[in-house]
Amino acid sequence: MTIVPSRNESSSGRFRPQTPTARPLPPGQTGPTQRLTNLGQAPAQRTPDRRTRRTVDLSLATHRALDLWQQRAADQLGVARVTGQEVFTALIEQLLADPKLSAQITRAIHNRR
Repeated sequence: MTIVPSRNESSSGRFRPQTPTARPLPPGQTGPTQRLTNLGQAPAQRTPDRRTRRTVDLSLATHRALDLWQQRAADQLGVARVTGQEVFTALIEQLLADPKLSAQITRAIHNRR
């Protein structure tokens, strides 16, 4: 909360609290992250398509291997390219929907630590 002099009164030491105004989010940005309670379950109803950005750091070798995989996938699909966004989205959707894959990934993370 910020304290500013009231515009209706002289600045004789009197202050009124100023409540922050909610600003609209810039395009492409979302609000606070919400806790997921029904992982792997289909949503009861569709919500507006709000996107949140995630990034990943890859070794140079892994990055090159992924680029090659994407080129081969694009050839198989008969399209000009397959984006990293498409790959990550499909992988995450599979991870959240498949308990066996989820367990496999959890074990892989545990083994890397």
